[in-house]
Amino acid sequence: MLGSSTDAVVAPKKTSWPEVAGKTIKEAREIILKDMPDAEIVVLPEGSPVTRDFRTNRVRIFVGTVDGTPHVG
Repeated sequence: MLGSSTDAVVAPKKTSWPEVAGKTIKEAREIILKDMPDAEIVVLPEGSPVTRDFRTNRVRIFVGTVDGTPHVG
């Protein structure tokens, strides 16, 4: 029955973190792991070659501070 108290509302899983732009890698990692504890965070220099496979638990962060929005991919 729709609308009953047993219906669970599931929030969509977060896939990007624009709020970490400009933060250190340590700060960005902490924020991302709060939202996605199973995240495999990969830190790479900007412009690094990366595989094109999509993994729902991988988050790539480029550079020493986060210059862009990290996202799942």
